[in-house]
Amino acid sequence: MEGRVASSGDSIGDRRELLRAENLTVQYGALIALRDVGWTVHADEILGIIGPNGAGKSTCFAAVTNTVNHRGRTFLEGGDVSDLRTFELADRGLRRTFQQNSFFGELTVLQNAVSAIFRDFSTHLAASIFTPWREMTTRRSAEAAATQLLDFVGVPARYHDELPGDIPYGVQRLLSVALAYGTGAKVLLLDEPAAGLSGGDMKKLADVLIELRRRDLALVVIEHHMDLIMSIADRIVMIDQGAMLATGTPSEIQRDPRVREAYLGRDE
Repeated sequence: MEGRVASSGDSIGDRRELLRAENLTVQYGALIALRDVGWTVHADEILGIIGPNGAGKSTCFAAVTNTVNHRGRTFLEGGDVSDLRTFELADRGLRRTFQQNSFFGELTVLQNAVSAIFRDFSTHLAASIFTPWREMTTRRSAEAAATQLLDFVGVPARYHDELPGDIPYGVQRLLSVALAYGTGAKVLLLDEPAAGLSGGDMKKLADVLIELRRRDLALVVIEHHMDLIMSIADRIVMIDQGAMLATGTPSEIQRDPRVREAYLGRDE
Protein backbone atom coordinates (compact mmCIF):
# COMPACT_ATOMS: atom_id res chain seq x y z
CA MET A 1 0.00 0.00 0.00
CA GLU A 2 2.31 2.68 -1.25
CA GLY A 3 0.98 6.19 -0.96
CA ARG A 4 2.40 9.65 -1.49
CA VAL A 5 3.05 11.61 1.66
CA ALA A 6 3.24 15.37 1.25
CA SER A 7 6.65 16.65 2.21
CA SER A 8 7.74 20.16 3.11
CA GLY A 9 8.55 20.70 -0.56
CA ASP A 10 5.15 19.51 -1.76
CA SER A 11 3.17 22.74 -2.08
CA ILE A 12 -0.46 22.04 -1.33
CA GLY A 13 -1.11 25.68 -2.17
CA ASP A 14 -0.41 24.89 -5.82
CA ARG A 15 -3.31 22.42 -5.87
CA ARG A 16 -6.95 23.39 -6.27
CA GLU A 17 -8.90 23.53 -3.03
CA LEU A 18 -12.11 21.54 -3.48
CA LEU A 19 -13.64 21.39 -0.01
CA ARG A 20 -13.23 23.53 3.10
CA ALA A 21 -15.00 23.09 6.42
CA GLU A 22 -14.93 25.93 8.93
CA ASN A 23 -15.80 25.87 12.63
CA LEU A 24 -18.13 22.88 12.45
CA THR A 25 -19.99 22.51 15.72
CA VAL A 26 -22.69 19.95 16.54
CA GLN A 27 -24.54 19.99 19.85
CA TYR A 28 -27.16 17.61 21.22
CA GLY A 29 -28.62 19.31 24.26
CA ALA A 30 -25.79 19.70 26.72
CA LEU A 31 -23.54 17.33 24.76
CA ILE A 32 -21.14 18.96 22.30
CA ALA A 33 -20.35 16.24 19.78
CA LEU A 34 -18.18 18.48 17.58
CA ARG A 35 -16.49 21.74 18.53
CA ASP A 36 -15.06 24.24 15.99
CA VAL A 37 -13.59 21.61 13.69
CA GLY A 38 -12.19 22.75 10.36
CA TRP A 39 -10.07 21.36 7.54
CA THR A 40 -9.45 21.64 3.81
CA VAL A 41 -8.82 19.07 1.10
CA HIS A 42 -7.47 19.68 -2.39
CA ALA A 43 -7.70 17.99 -5.76
CA ASP A 44 -5.27 15.06 -6.00
CA GLU A 45 -5.12 14.72 -2.22
CA ILE A 46 -6.18 12.24 0.45
CA LEU A 47 -7.00 13.69 3.85
CA GLY A 48 -7.24 11.17 6.65
CA ILE A 49 -9.39 11.68 9.75
CA ILE A 50 -8.53 9.55 12.75
CA GLY A 51 -9.58 9.40 16.37
CA PRO A 52 -10.95 7.07 19.05
CA ASN A 53 -14.47 5.67 18.85
CA GLY A 54 -16.97 8.40 19.67
CA ALA A 55 -14.50 11.18 18.87
CA GLY A 56 -16.87 12.88 16.42
CA LYS A 57 -15.46 11.72 13.09
CA SER A 58 -18.71 10.55 11.49
CA THR A 59 -20.50 13.55 13.00
CA CYS A 60 -18.05 15.68 11.07
CA PHE A 61 -19.18 14.04 7.81
CA ALA A 62 -22.82 14.51 8.83
CA ALA A 63 -22.19 18.23 9.34
CA VAL A 64 -20.36 18.64 6.04
CA THR A 65 -23.22 16.97 4.15
CA ASN A 66 -25.90 18.89 6.09
CA THR A 67 -27.61 15.81 7.50
CA VAL A 68 -27.44 17.11 11.07
CA ASN A 69 -28.13 20.52 12.59
CA HIS A 70 -24.86 22.32 13.08
CA ARG A 71 -23.01 25.61 13.16
CA GLY A 72 -20.14 26.48 10.86
CA ARG A 73 -19.76 26.73 7.10
CA THR A 74 -18.78 24.43 4.23
CA PHE A 75 -17.35 25.56 0.90
CA LEU A 76 -17.23 23.41 -2.25
CA GLU A 77 -14.94 24.76 -4.98
CA GLY A 78 -15.02 28.12 -3.21
CA GLY A 79 -18.81 28.39 -3.07
CA ASP A 80 -20.73 28.33 0.19
CA VAL A 81 -22.85 25.16 0.24
CA SER A 82 -23.72 25.25 3.93
CA ASP A 83 -27.46 25.44 3.25
CA LEU A 84 -27.76 22.94 0.40
CA ARG A 85 -29.56 19.67 0.85
CA THR A 86 -27.63 16.42 0.72
CA PHE A 87 -28.83 15.42 -2.75
CA GLU A 88 -27.94 18.89 -4.05
CA LEU A 89 -24.41 18.44 -2.71
CA ALA A 90 -24.22 15.06 -4.44
CA ASP A 91 -25.31 16.67 -7.72
CA ARG A 92 -22.46 19.14 -7.31
CA GLY A 93 -19.94 16.36 -6.79
CA LEU A 94 -19.74 15.94 -3.00
CA ARG A 95 -20.46 12.27 -2.28
CA ARG A 96 -20.04 10.00 0.75
CA THR A 97 -20.10 6.41 1.87
CA PHE A 98 -21.17 5.01 5.23
CA GLN A 99 -19.71 2.49 7.65
CA GLN A 100 -22.36 -0.02 6.61
CA ASN A 101 -22.76 -1.10 2.99
CA SER A 102 -25.83 0.38 1.30
CA PHE A 103 -27.13 -1.15 -1.92
CA PHE A 104 -30.35 -1.79 -3.77
CA GLY A 105 -30.61 -5.38 -2.60
CA GLU A 106 -33.09 -6.44 -5.29
CA LEU A 107 -30.85 -5.17 -8.13
CA THR A 108 -27.77 -6.88 -9.49
CA VAL A 109 -24.31 -5.44 -8.97
CA LEU A 110 -24.34 -4.07 -12.52
CA GLN A 111 -27.82 -2.59 -12.08
CA ASN A 112 -26.66 -0.90 -8.88
CA ALA A 113 -23.77 0.64 -10.82
CA VAL A 114 -26.13 1.80 -13.57
CA SER A 115 -28.32 3.46 -10.95
CA ALA A 116 -25.29 5.39 -9.68
CA ILE A 117 -24.69 6.98 -13.08
CA PHE A 118 -28.22 7.18 -14.49
CA ARG A 119 -28.37 11.00 -14.45
CA ASP A 120 -25.69 11.20 -17.10
CA PHE A 121 -27.50 8.72 -19.34
CA SER A 122 -31.19 9.37 -18.71
CA THR A 123 -33.35 10.16 -21.74
CA HIS A 124 -36.19 12.63 -21.99
CA LEU A 125 -39.65 11.07 -21.59
CA ALA A 126 -40.80 12.20 -25.05
CA ALA A 127 -37.68 10.73 -26.64
CA SER A 128 -38.26 7.38 -24.93
CA ILE A 129 -41.86 7.29 -26.27
CA PHE A 130 -41.36 8.46 -29.84
CA THR A 131 -37.80 7.23 -30.46
CA PRO A 132 -37.48 4.06 -28.35
CA TRP A 133 -34.32 3.00 -30.19
CA ARG A 134 -32.57 5.99 -28.62
CA GLU A 135 -33.55 4.79 -25.16
CA MET A 136 -32.17 1.35 -25.97
CA THR A 137 -28.91 2.87 -27.20
CA THR A 138 -28.72 5.02 -24.07
CA ARG A 139 -29.32 1.99 -21.85
CA ARG A 140 -26.54 0.09 -23.55
CA SER A 141 -24.20 3.04 -23.14
CA ALA A 142 -25.06 3.28 -19.44
CA GLU A 143 -24.43 -0.44 -18.95
CA ALA A 144 -21.09 -0.16 -20.74
CA ALA A 145 -20.08 2.79 -18.54
CA ALA A 146 -21.24 0.94 -15.42
CA THR A 147 -19.17 -2.08 -16.43
CA GLN A 148 -16.11 0.14 -16.83
CA LEU A 149 -16.78 1.64 -13.40
CA LEU A 150 -16.96 -1.79 -11.77
CA ASP A 151 -13.82 -2.91 -13.59
CA PHE A 152 -12.01 0.22 -12.43
CA VAL A 153 -12.69 -0.45 -8.74
CA GLY A 154 -11.83 -4.13 -9.12
CA VAL A 155 -15.27 -5.77 -8.97
CA PRO A 156 -14.75 -8.94 -11.07
CA ALA A 157 -17.08 -9.48 -14.03
CA ARG A 158 -18.30 -12.79 -12.58
CA TYR A 159 -20.11 -10.82 -9.86
CA HIS A 160 -21.81 -8.25 -12.12
CA ASP A 161 -25.00 -10.29 -12.49
CA GLU A 162 -25.12 -11.31 -8.82
CA LEU A 163 -27.08 -9.59 -6.07
CA PRO A 164 -24.87 -7.50 -3.75
CA GLY A 165 -25.74 -9.67 -0.77
CA ASP A 166 -24.40 -12.73 -2.56
CA ILE A 167 -20.89 -11.43 -3.30
CA PRO A 168 -17.87 -11.52 -0.93
CA TYR A 169 -17.70 -8.82 1.71
CA GLY A 170 -14.45 -7.38 0.37
CA VAL A 171 -16.06 -6.94 -3.04
CA GLN A 172 -19.08 -5.29 -1.39
CA ARG A 173 -16.78 -2.64 0.08
CA LEU A 174 -15.33 -1.92 -3.36
CA LEU A 175 -18.85 -1.70 -4.75
CA SER A 176 -19.74 0.89 -2.10
CA VAL A 177 -16.85 3.06 -3.29
CA ALA A 178 -17.93 2.60 -6.92
CA LEU A 179 -21.51 3.67 -6.19
CA ALA A 180 -20.36 6.79 -4.32
CA TYR A 181 -17.90 7.70 -7.08
CA GLY A 182 -20.31 7.11 -9.95
CA THR A 183 -19.68 9.89 -12.45
CA GLY A 184 -19.05 13.54 -11.76
CA ALA A 185 -17.68 13.11 -8.24
CA LYS A 186 -15.23 15.78 -7.12
CA VAL A 187 -14.94 15.01 -3.41
CA LEU A 188 -15.47 11.62 -1.78
CA LEU A 189 -16.08 11.30 1.96
CA LEU A 190 -15.33 7.68 2.89
CA ASP A 191 -16.40 6.52 6.35
CA GLU A 192 -14.23 3.56 7.39
CA PRO A 193 -14.02 1.99 3.92
CA ALA A 194 -11.69 -0.73 5.24
CA ALA A 195 -14.01 -1.84 8.05
CA GLY A 196 -13.94 -5.62 8.23
CA LEU A 197 -11.15 -5.96 5.65
CA SER A 198 -7.70 -7.47 5.93
CA GLY A 199 -4.84 -8.69 3.78
CA GLY A 200 -5.47 -8.69 0.05
CA ASP A 201 -8.86 -6.98 0.29
CA MET A 202 -7.32 -4.01 2.09
CA LYS A 203 -4.53 -3.81 -0.50
CA LYS A 204 -7.12 -3.70 -3.31
CA LEU A 205 -8.99 -0.92 -1.54
CA ALA A 206 -5.80 1.09 -1.02
CA ASP A 207 -4.94 0.77 -4.70
CA VAL A 208 -8.41 2.00 -5.69
CA LEU A 209 -8.21 5.03 -3.38
CA ILE A 210 -4.79 5.97 -4.70
CA GLU A 211 -6.03 5.65 -8.29
CA LEU A 212 -9.05 7.85 -7.47
CA ARG A 213 -6.67 10.49 -6.17
CA ARG A 214 -4.77 10.33 -9.46
CA ARG A 215 -8.05 11.19 -11.20
CA ASP A 216 -7.85 14.64 -9.60
CA LEU A 217 -10.37 13.83 -6.89
CA ALA A 218 -10.19 14.93 -3.29
CA LEU A 219 -10.76 12.15 -0.76
CA VAL A 220 -11.48 12.47 2.95
CA VAL A 221 -11.10 9.11 4.67
CA ILE A 222 -12.17 8.20 8.20
CA GLU A 223 -10.24 5.10 9.14
CA HIS A 224 -9.22 3.02 12.16
CA HIS A 225 -6.68 0.90 10.29
CA MET A 226 -3.54 2.89 11.01
CA ASP A 227 -1.33 1.02 8.54
CA LEU A 228 -3.74 1.85 5.73
CA ILE A 229 -4.32 5.52 6.47
CA MET A 230 -0.65 6.21 7.21
CA SER A 231 0.35 4.69 3.87
CA ILE A 232 -2.12 6.52 1.60
CA ALA A 233 -2.87 9.89 3.23
CA ASP A 234 -1.12 13.14 2.34
CA ARG A 235 -2.30 14.82 5.53
CA ILE A 236 -4.13 13.63 8.64
CA VAL A 237 -6.50 15.33 11.07
CA MET A 238 -6.81 13.89 14.56
CA ILE A 239 -10.13 14.44 16.38
CA ASP A 240 -10.63 13.59 20.03
CA GLN A 241 -13.68 14.34 22.18
CA GLY A 242 -15.19 16.40 19.38
CA ALA A 243 -12.24 18.74 18.92
CA MET A 244 -9.22 18.83 16.63
CA LEU A 245 -6.21 17.59 18.53
CA ALA A 246 -3.55 17.66 15.82
CA THR A 247 -3.01 17.91 12.08
CA GLY A 248 -0.04 17.17 9.88
CA THR A 249 1.61 14.65 7.61
CA PRO A 250 1.45 10.98 8.64
CA SER A 251 5.00 11.12 9.99
CA GLU A 252 4.21 14.24 12.01
CA ILE A 253 1.06 12.66 13.41
CA GLN A 254 2.94 9.51 14.39
CA ARG A 255 5.49 11.57 16.30
CA ASP A 256 2.95 13.76 18.07
CA PRO A 257 2.82 12.69 21.75
CA ARG A 258 -0.77 13.95 22.09
CA VAL A 259 -1.89 11.63 19.33
CA ARG A 260 0.00 8.67 20.73
CA GLU A 261 -1.59 9.23 24.12
CA ALA A 262 -5.12 9.77 22.78
CA TYR A 263 -5.24 7.12 20.10
CA LEU A 264 -2.21 5.37 18.72
CA GLY A 265 -1.16 4.05 22.08
CA ARG A 266 -4.59 2.66 22.96
CA ASP A 267 -5.66 -0.89 22.35
CA GLU A 268 -8.15 -1.01 19.46
